[in-house]
Amino acid sequence: MPSTGTSAPARRTAEARWALASLAFFVGAALAQLVGAPVGVWAALYAACYLSGGWEPALAGLRALRAGTLDVDLLMVVAAAGAAAIGQVFDGGLLIVIFATSGALESWATERTESSVRGLLELAPERARRVGTRGEEEVDVVDLRVGDEVLVRPGETISADGTVVDGAGEVDQASITGEPLPAAKAVGDEVFAGTVNGTGALRVRVGREAGASVVARIAVLVEQAAATKARTQRFVEKVEQRYSVGVVAATVAIFAIPLWFGEDLQGALLRAMTFMIVASPCAVVLATMPPLLAAIATAGRHGVLVKSAQVMEDLATIDAVALDKTGTLTEGRPELVAVRALDLEDDTVLALAAAAEHPSEHPLARAVVAAARARGVALADATDFAAEPGRGVRAVVGGRSVRVASPSEIADPDVRRLVDDVEAEGRTAVVVHVDERPRAVLALSDALRPGARAAVGDLRARTEDAPVLLTGDNPRTAARIAAAVGIDDRRAGLLPADKVAAIEERQAAGRRVMAVGDGINDAPALATAHVGVAMGRAGADLTLQAADVVVVRDELATLPALIDLARRARRVVVANLVIAGSIITGLVVWDLVGTLPLPLGVAGHEGSTVLVGLNGLRLLRSRAWPQRRAEPAARAPENDGAKAAT
Repeated sequence: MPSTGTSAPARRTAEARWALASLAFFVGAALAQLVGAPVGVWAALYAACYLSGGWEPALAGLRALRAGTLDVDLLMVVAAAGAAAIGQVFDGGLLIVIFATSGALESWATERTESSVRGLLELAPERARRVGTRGEEEVDVVDLRVGDEVLVRPGETISADGTVVDGAGEVDQASITGEPLPAAKAVGDEVFAGTVNGTGALRVRVGREAGASVVARIAVLVEQAAATKARTQRFVEKVEQRYSVGVVAATVAIFAIPLWFGEDLQGALLRAMTFMIVASPCAVVLATMPPLLAAIATAGRHGVLVKSAQVMEDLATIDAVALDKTGTLTEGRPELVAVRALDLEDDTVLALAAAAEHPSEHPLARAVVAAARARGVALADATDFAAEPGRGVRAVVGGRSVRVASPSEIADPDVRRLVDDVEAEGRTAVVVHVDERPRAVLALSDALRPGARAAVGDLRARTEDAPVLLTGDNPRTAARIAAAVGIDDRRAGLLPADKVAAIEERQAAGRRVMAVGDGINDAPALATAHVGVAMGRAGADLTLQAADVVVVRDELATLPALIDLARRARRVVVANLVIAGSIITGLVVWDLVGTLPLPLGVAGHEGSTVLVGLNGLRLLRSRAWPQRRAEPAARAPENDGAKAAT
């Protein structure tokens, strides 16, 4: 047993190795027994299986017993030993392998989550450039105090939560708010540790110390939620106390009472061991695990990773869904959706704007260039290019001065009206100036994910509550996306803790919530929900680890199908439990009121195990995955010029 000083990762690695060794010995013993190898060979392999997989749960069970509790792991070891004592070594080995493997997988998942939380804390830099009366000095971030001022140059990661006191720029804060586009920052605006300053130098006054920053609180929220959910992970823990005590008490009574009344020792022991074998939860465990594992395998073939059988069980009970916007309902990247020109042709505006933006790496610039290329517009060479932090770009294209900039300084009433119309639709407005005059407004938006509306409708049909949209983006954008996919309940401008609060509110109302997201800012919500689902293609590492389900192919349509599959698996589990419970009850009654021959008891027990196992494996068939009728992709309503631009 590892010493108390051994690190948690080392202990978990050891658990995995012991479980793997137990499985290997079990397979070797079963094969040796099957081919008729000498008894000493397969008996030694079974003994190694029992020792490697059973010593740790046995020791943990004995420690729990000293503390006054009896857990099912100890009962499983005793049942396995009892099975071996009367010659049923295969049954006992199977029990040992099941429990050793499940414990190792749970420990591995816990370690991966903790590792990702540690990685999250590394988003914020360890050093900061503090400025003061003595000039600039590099200090540890943990030494920063509220009121200190730090300098953040272009391309650097912001070291502390605070307020901009000098400078202007654009900050990529998707890790905190989920917004797909960099946010313009100027004097008086709030910035967060762990976000990246794209353009322009910023001087930031520290508003929170390192341990209280938003990124640090995200890590705490994930840890707390994961710890809370870990207490309900394994099915057997729900009934282990009563069942374990009942079986042990009954076994002792079945052995002691007949012995007291004069039955011979061998007969009393045989009856007690027979009872323990037929009453052991092996059949119940196998009644639940094969259908759940088969459903997991079927989901995996369709691009959905379900991390445990418990998660598959939980999916069947979902009655409310909370959806993130960016990267979940949308693609997480901007695209040009409309050109509103005043006195120039759309193609001319697009050609000039794309040529000016071409040298820029800004996401909006890439969207404009991509739209021009998609339409086959030729791009002229730009000269005298200059980026204006927080404002836009300027260049000379074909002898004409072109400026693509934010609309903050626009006074012309006609242009202002176009800008207001675009922003009222929840889109980003960019003004194109040609020869120092505003000549057009470009409307950019995050692209809606194909099939989003159909998926939302299918989820609505499967839950008690209609889906809710939880996003860190602005209210107008949230309203537009919600309308496009058919969501009525939307909440915008949320930080990670706000999303957690919204989910806890529904849980307090008795709902079992599935949360769907893709960014680091979604990780606490995914960990808090009964089932957290991560869109896997662009998901952050912490998000993927905090989630219970990963949609590898980023197809929203798989979520309703997954719920249907989970509910079908639950029906199979219930049927299996009825079959297994009925057979176990019959065998137990026979053993108690009559004389149940041991071979018949083992045959009945094993027969029920095989029967429920085969029934569960039906979910491996391809038709077990619900087939959905293909529907056209939903899109937000566009205005004049949208199709031309895209």
